[in-house]
Amino acid sequence: MVCLGNICRSPLAEGILASKLPKDKFFVDSAGTGSWHVGHCPDKRSIEVARKNGIDISKQKGRQIKVADFDEFDYIYVMDNSNFNDVNHLAQTPEHKQKVHLILNELFPDENVDVPDPYFGASNGFTNVYQMLDEVTDLIAEKLIKKHA
Repeated sequence: MVCLGNICRSPLAEGILASKLPKDKFFVDSAGTGSWHVGHCPDKRSIEVARKNGIDISKQKGRQIKVADFDEFDYIYVMDNSNFNDVNHLAQTPEHKQKVHLILNELFPDENVDVPDPYFGASNGFTNVYQMLDEVTDLIAEKLIKKHA
């Protein structure tokens, strides 16, 4: 799960998806394309909306995506088009590029819809992002479980 700073959207996506998958069969992680928040916990508003929904993301630490992630992960879900382009720029092979997906394309195929960054938005932005990610991770979890069961 990848967003810009790895403190708002991608930590939520990581926590939500991980809560829907068997922990002994799947590893879910998140990263940012930027390095500003490496080593930091998620934004307190992300932590709070996750906690209200029974998920604890407070122990996550921000990190920056790296080229090695393309070999370590089967799927790289990106929150928006800008970060999609940045992640694809890191991809070194056609196989790596095939792993990169805009997350909301799972709900809205080929529409290239962004998960909005709630950092500077209205107070309900984190709740809205949580709801979007909760819905799309239902589909992703179902797909992954079927494919890797």
